[in-house]
Amino acid sequence: MARIWDVEPFITSLTRHGAETRRAYAHDVRELARWCERGGCPDPRSLDHRVLRRYLAYLTTRGFSRPSIARKAAAVRAYVRYLHRQGLIDDDPARGLRTPRGPRLLPRVPRRDETARLLERAAGSASASDDPSERARRQRDLAILELLYGSGLRVGECCGLDVRDVDLRRRHVSVLGKGGKARRVPASDPALDAVAAYLRGGRSAFVTSASPSDALFLNARGHRLTPRDARRVLERHPLPDGRVLHPHALRHAFATHLLEGGADLRAVQELLGHADLATTQVYTHVTRDRLRSVYEHTHPRA
Repeated sequence: MARIWDVEPFITSLTRHGAETRRAYAHDVRELARWCERGGCPDPRSLDHRVLRRYLAYLTTRGFSRPSIARKAAAVRAYVRYLHRQGLIDDDPARGLRTPRGPRLLPRVPRRDETARLLERAAGSASASDDPSERARRQRDLAILELLYGSGLRVGECCGLDVRDVDLRRRHVSVLGKGGKARRVPASDPALDAVAAYLRGGRSAFVTSASPSDALFLNARGHRLTPRDARRVLERHPLPDGRVLHPHALRHAFATHLLEGGADLRAVQELLGHADLATTQVYTHVTRDRLRSVYEHTHPRA
């Protein structure tokens, strides 16, 4: 890639974003730079609103979904804004860049009984193996599942936990969320019991000479657990009907089940670490859909 399109300083500047967002933005901006080089846009100063609109149209012809294009457009806007702040371009042609909005997809949330059975099975298997390494893995898996659901953690937040972040005595978890924002959330009794059991006998089975001393969850190589490792945990623990959840589905379930139980929306916002209440309100739509389903299946005149 030509030096003029070097995007590494921009990627380095994304310190307030989570690791997943940084990776996505890096990929999307490199993709834009390659397209510009091929399409006769020799350097960032050649960018204008028309070029950026052409790029979004190109993404559409490639068959990307609307949410994917919206994410890529967000990366482009952030990159062009960075170029403008650095004085590399005279104005910001991406300021008014818009993408067509599709219908907002609501998260697929397991029911309370489905979630309970998943966790009960995981708890039953945590002490069922005679093999020490297998028992340690099951103890770790159970602690991860209980924290994802019991405290509503993002998968990256769960993987980033240090041992000191789970306070077993005060019964809370300290989390570093998106944008470097710290919050403290309650931990459920099953989650605390699972973490305590894992710390007593499970974690040491994963420790190697290369292991970080402070990381709570370690993978089979002794490194800090990654989101990909967490997805594998969910693959080993499907719902009773065989469906495999994404780790984020347990965060969705945490919020939805709280609201169904009568929790205040702003309290749920704080627990989730959402900066904007509108982000939390999506769960009220999920709850209304579920209530409608209950009504239609149970009321004699529905």
